[in-house]
Amino acid sequence: MIDAKRRILLKGSLSAGSIGIAVSAGLLSPRLVLADWNEAAFKAREMPEALAALVGSESAERDERIRIKAPDIAENGAVVPVTVEADIEGVTSIAIFAEKNQTPLIASFELAPNAMPFVSTRIKMAETADVTAVVKVGDQVFKNSKSVKVTIGGCGG
Repeated sequence: MIDAKRRILLKGSLSAGSIGIAVSAGLLSPRLVLADWNEAAFKAREMPEALAALVGSESAERDERIRIKAPDIAENGAVVPVTVEADIEGVTSIAIFAEKNQTPLIASFELAPNAMPFVSTRIKMAETADVTAVVKVGDQVFKNSKSVKVTIGGCGG
């Protein structure tokens, strides 16, 4: 039992040491190990521009099969809970936009072929706006929106 734990410790130390040496030698940069992201889409200032960079089209067809669960009134724009679920087969990605934010694309999720089209997160909203979910199915792009009123201080005004 002790020999097995010692072997696991030695293997882990050797792996961590090898990765540390590779990073310090410049052979492996932290940027290469992080998830790939669409810089143009996330830095876009307008929703059509971000949508075009993300899915290749500035427009999407409205579809009620996409359900957005978010509060009607968010008392704190810094943490707005949002859940997106779609009753559509073959969803490959889900993106969430807050249209009046400085950069409207909030999050983009790539889904595995057999994954359930469901995401849940907390987003930051600068002001009252529509939260839009964009779902990609093959070459088709669908969307749905929900208006969220952002108040300051939780007074509902």
